[in-house]
Amino acid sequence: MSDPNIASRFDEIYNSTNKMILAFITAKCGRTADIGDIFQDTYMELYKILNGRGVDYVTNEKALVYRIAKRKIARYYSLMQRLKINFKIDGENETELFDLIIDDFVIENYAADQAMLDEAKKLIKSKSEDIKKIFYLFYDLGLTIPEIAESMAISESSVKNKLYRTIKELQNLLK
Repeated sequence: MSDPNIASRFDEIYNSTNKMILAFITAKCGRTADIGDIFQDTYMELYKILNGRGVDYVTNEKALVYRIAKRKIARYYSLMQRLKINFKIDGENETELFDLIIDDFVIENYAADQAMLDEAKKLIKSKSEDIKKIFYLFYDLGLTIPEIAESMAISESSVKNKLYRTIKELQNLLK
């Protein structure tokens, strides 16, 4: 059985670092499809450390989680290269019928919305990894353009150009 102090300390560290670490992993990953695995592995490793060494072991939580994430990224991609695995990007979490609220469900609206969503996903998936990362950081994590530029080590104007050009393409596609 797990020590409540460990779970409490883990939650505290997770809550104070998860957004920052997710942005870091997103910026450093080679492919957006790998982000979730590396993020989860990072925090699993943190839990193992807390469980093995105790809650007092962690003095600088941000530095520790950064170090873990950095190692997880390096190991993940070196393993991928050693195995020479080529992944194709598969569909992200598709909306399922049972996820929709029954009272609001109208099949024609669902079909039209789903078709538009599929087209938008297809366009985003066809873009470069940088653009996918920018969209993920901006829309999923809610980071600002300056925060994205800093985490990806590119200029703000580059982030704006990539984001706004793709948004314009999406608008034209969905009109």
